Amino acid sequence: MSRLAIALATLMIASGGAAAELLPEPAVVRQPRAFGYQLGDRLEQWVLLDLPGRPFQPAELPPPERSGAWFERQALVIERDDEGRRWLRIAYQLVNSPPRLRTVSLPGWTIAAADGSPGLQVPDWPVSAAPLSRETAFTESGLGALRPDRTPVPPSIAPLAAAQQRAFAALAGVLLAWAGWGLWRRQRDRRRLPFAHAADELRHLQPDDPAAWQALHRAFDRTAGCVVDSATLARLFERRPELTPLAAPIEAFYRASAERFFAGRTPSADVSPHALCRALRKRELATQT
Repeated sequence: MSRLAIALATLMIASGGAAAELLPEPAVVRQPRAFGYQLGDRLEQWVLLDLPGRPFQPAELPPPERSGAWFERQALVIERDDEGRRWLRIAYQLVNSPPRLRTVSLPGWTIAAADGSPGLQVPDWPVSAAPLSRETAFTESGLGALRPDRTPVPPSIAPLAAAQQRAFAALAGVLLAWAGWGLWRRQRDRRRLPFAHAADELRHLQPDDPAAWQALHRAFDRTAGCVVDSATLARLFERRPELTPLAAPIEAFYRASAERFFAGRTPSADVSPHALCRALRKRELATQT
């Protein structure tokens, strides 16, 4: 074999290898459903652009135009999914109506690469197109029975769950703050307000216990700023006029106390130091700012 023949054979083998290297790769395509279309319906193909090991950058994309007898390509948009992967979305619209149910195909095409590397080959995709008349068959050989549309992917609830947790945390903080404020106020009232302090003591005493009557007497003395008895009740009402509406039960308490502790007999009136203390505490709290 001559040197020229050997050189030509080598060139042909190299050219064939280069051509084989530039063959387009099969694309990963998310196809639309294969049935149930009529005139005017829109279909979408999604082509994955992030290939294993390298991102694919398409060259200039074709403009919206008629694509065969059945479809019009309307938009080509690159979008990202929730995982950050890039997809090329191709929207088609069915622009022709067959006289009877038939199979038509979304056209296959090659997406060229901007850097001259092998492109992506998008295959044909058969779908069923039905006429607008009512009498339409719903099955055709190779496509299977009519099925409902694909169930949409449920949205992520992670942001809602995070917002719910923040709301619960804020609610818990408010409730704890209110509980702490109530506890602090109760402790403050026990130290500062005479009848609040007496009510706290009476919680552990029975109505006929002398200690219960003595606790209420001490509260009257602290309120009036002096020792109060039946003869000096006017001084109590002069200093604390908000207690005047309770003058009758207060006077009855002092009469019953005198009979109990000084006359040595059972009080003629049924007086409860607990009930009187609760009423006095409400008046006391109502005047606090």
